[in-house]
Amino acid sequence: MTLITSWLTLAFLVAVPAPAQAPRIFIAGDSTAAQYGPDRYPQMGWGMVLACNLEGGIAVENRAAGGRSTKSFIAEGRFDAIARDLAPGDTLLIQFGHNDETIAKPERYTPVPDFRINLLRFIAMARDKGAQPVLLTPVAIRRFDQGVMLESLADYANATRAVARETATPLIDLNADSRAYFQMLGEGPSKGYFLHYGKEYGHPRWPDGIQDDVHFNETGARAVASLVAWRLKGLNLPVSAHVRPLPPGNPATRGGPACS
Repeated sequence: MTLITSWLTLAFLVAVPAPAQAPRIFIAGDSTAAQYGPDRYPQMGWGMVLACNLEGGIAVENRAAGGRSTKSFIAEGRFDAIARDLAPGDTLLIQFGHNDETIAKPERYTPVPDFRINLLRFIAMARDKGAQPVLLTPVAIRRFDQGVMLESLADYANATRAVARETATPLIDLNADSRAYFQMLGEGPSKGYFLHYGKEYGHPRWPDGIQDDVHFNETGARAVASLVAWRLKGLNLPVSAHVRPLPPGNPATRGGPACS
């Protein structure tokens, strides 16, 4: 190889950019989306199985954590940790509201005006990093009255919708979608998507059984992840091309977050 050829080869290698990192989906949120270990099964957050609705190679960075509001998520440094790791081309899903309304816990409680300001912080941070923010209204709480599933977390859902409109941020209205889905299932069958287990279930965490209309079992987590994926696909964002939504109805149960 001549010296000139060597220089040309070296110049070509330097000029060709390295392949871009595959886009990632980050989740900032609460216990309804969070990760749980095998010792917590059958409790699962929808973020644990969102990857089952994506092409292989699209990583999910699930930073959601139980008991967190926008206020406590920021105060504990979780916001800053995402800001350090978020990169251009990534997507940030932002779902809060459940704990923001908890007046009895001042470390969590976030009045609606402050909640709006905090959502703006998440949006601005994502855009500053070259990432795509997506707002999610808080997933509905299972509450029925005479066969009708009631509205829940309305103040925080409406605030999220308003911030999305005002900032032209894509929105997944998970509050409305999940309420409609569980209404379709009906009051009795929808219990099978939440932590409703009698004493006979024999779970060491719930020796007397549990009746929880907020947190999901595996079936519920997979169904809600599918609802999120269908909406994410429909937003026609860059990440949408990598979304392969599963039908929410009758999701397979695998004893954990494994995909097929």
